[in-house]
Amino acid sequence: MSRTVTAHLFHSLNGVVESPHLWQFDSFGDDEGTMMSEMISPVTDVVIGRQLWQEWAKYWPTAEDPFGAWINPVRKHVVSSTLSQDLPWNSVLVDGDPEDYLRKLRARGEGGISVIGGITTVRSMFLAGLIDELTLTTHPVVVPEGRRLFDESVPLTRLRLMRATATAAGNAVLTYALRD
Repeated sequence: MSRTVTAHLFHSLNGVVESPHLWQFDSFGDDEGTMMSEMISPVTDVVIGRQLWQEWAKYWPTAEDPFGAWINPVRKHVVSSTLSQDLPWNSVLVDGDPEDYLRKLRARGEGGISVIGGITTVRSMFLAGLIDELTLTTHPVVVPEGRRLFDESVPLTRLRLMRATATAAGNAVLTYALRD
């Protein structure tokens, strides 16, 4: 039996997913907090890119909040070609091709897997068909610059909407899968 792989990104109306901490919190309320808790509660493993892992490894190990209580003990699989094998913070280096690694990871163990970043990692895993559900929380904001998840490098790709919810803060929470 295969484990479920998910990804969740905050998203502006014009498609920017980079640096959501600069623009998302004006529209982050109780609904979003509840939704995040429900999404991460079954997750036992995360796949994370090197840059995000390095940023978070500096902050979260000493943070005392609900996300910190979840992210600190969860197993982290770091996609990097520059880091060494011995990683702190309950982390292991992804050995070999990241797509093959995720295929093997989803075939063993228990609990959900979340691909939490970075942008390139989420994009490549989703387009490879390795992410079962991609959730985009679209915030009512237009961001003047920043990287998009689906930029001009992505070929025509058809998705299937699985769920859609509007929150009291004005966000649209849209969950997609690749169309069969």
